Amino acid sequence: MALGVLTLSVLLVAIDATVLGLAIPFLSEDLEPTGTQLLWIGDVYSFVIAGLLVTAGTLGDRIGRKKLLLFGSAAFGALSVAAAYAPSAEALIAARVAMGVAGASLMPSTLALVRNIFPDARERSFAIGVWGAMSMAGAAFGPVVGGFLLEHFWWGSVFLINLPVMAVLIAVGIKMLPESRNPDPGPWDMLSAALSLVGMIATVYAVKEAATHGLLRPDVWVAAAIGVSALVWFGRRQLSLPVPLLDMRLFRNRAFSGSVLADLLTVLGMSGLIFFLSQFLQLVQGRSPLQAGLAELPATVGAIVSGLLAGAAARRLTPRVVVTSGLTAIGLALGALTVLAEDTPYLYLGGVLLLVGVGAGFSFTVTADLILGSAPKENAGAASAVSETAYELGAALGIALLGSVVTGIYRGHLTVPEGVSGSAADGARESLAGAAEAADTVSGQVAADLTHSANDAFLEGLRIAAGAGAVVLLAAAVAAWFMLRGAQTAGSDVEH
Repeated sequence: MALGVLTLSVLLVAIDATVLGLAIPFLSEDLEPTGTQLLWIGDVYSFVIAGLLVTAGTLGDRIGRKKLLLFGSAAFGALSVAAAYAPSAEALIAARVAMGVAGASLMPSTLALVRNIFPDARERSFAIGVWGAMSMAGAAFGPVVGGFLLEHFWWGSVFLINLPVMAVLIAVGIKMLPESRNPDPGPWDMLSAALSLVGMIATVYAVKEAATHGLLRPDVWVAAAIGVSALVWFGRRQLSLPVPLLDMRLFRNRAFSGSVLADLLTVLGMSGLIFFLSQFLQLVQGRSPLQAGLAELPATVGAIVSGLLAGAAARRLTPRVVVTSGLTAIGLALGALTVLAEDTPYLYLGGVLLLVGVGAGFSFTVTADLILGSAPKENAGAASAVSETAYELGAALGIALLGSVVTGIYRGHLTVPEGVSGSAADGARESLAGAAEAADTVSGQVAADLTHSANDAFLEGLRIAAGAGAVVLLAAAVAAWFMLRGAQTAGSDVEH
């Protein structure tokens, strides 16, 4: 029952992450964000979570993981309402920032509670598989339900589906979840918390702005200097404190650091592409939001099945083999998207998505098990936070880097035909959604030419981003093969 409650919070975050991609064309029409604002709407949530996860994870170790989870869930639900009724792009970005603050308390708390509720290694391995499978189920549930809502209501309704899940989680969680915390947490170091937040957000901001606008802008170098300095200071401070906010000695464990690196590179390679895939399904291939959500189901089905089988596979084949195989499968699948075209049949696309899901399910479940198994029980929150930080940081960087590749190539390849001018032309140059809206303002051959040029430009960017993602995933597979040598999940019967 406790595991069932914990998976609800995972469902909450997964739903929120996946419905946004489907809503992009609708909120673009209503709020008219610029291309840069569109990327901020997509990834500012991940930026904030990445900056706060370490602080939130160690806070849960101190004040109680159940308490932090329930408070965070209530705040997350309330802020979903603010996002749903945002009157402008700036207001939506602000709401997503606040949701990131609340969301940072959810994921590390759930995984740390799994670590403490299931002391038996095999049970814990299966529980982590269920946890990961429910995350993927949320990824499926979000687009399908979100697609239904978008066909009947306004774009803000996709955020309101968080509310019933949050209500059930709080009502049942109060009774069913056991409280757990570090019995001897030591003093809370505010300077370390501030350094991790500033360092993470400033570093990610620098990478994002460099990818979008180039390296010549002074704010890129200032942010990079601040971010790197803060992270170095944070690391040195943790090594000098008798009770650090984050025990840096965890990274001496090769299984721990290899799993964190694999998660970071995997999400980086996938997320930017997935962010734009919903736009391809709707705006290029003309599917409805519900159809687009259903079209993405093979990835989720593959991830759920492989996530549940991952623990047994790791014991039988070794974690090194399972993680490397999973990453290789995702890399090959992304490589297959480099030939994506407007008329690509769904059978091909569905097969690619299924392969992505299977690879992700195996890889993420085993690395989560390795990360939790490498850390002492009392530091479960901090270890979970590092795992989730890698995930969110990868998501933010993936959308920033690969998203900027798609946007930059789109703008460079788009040809706006004569007959489209003024704000319509400006909107068309900003994004594919803007081009679709601009095409509605004209007619005949002009509209057809604009749509054809926009689709071609978008697909060119998508193909190049897919190739870059494939390279990143195959590099992650090579890194995992070397770094996870000798690694084994707790309770494994196999000697490595």
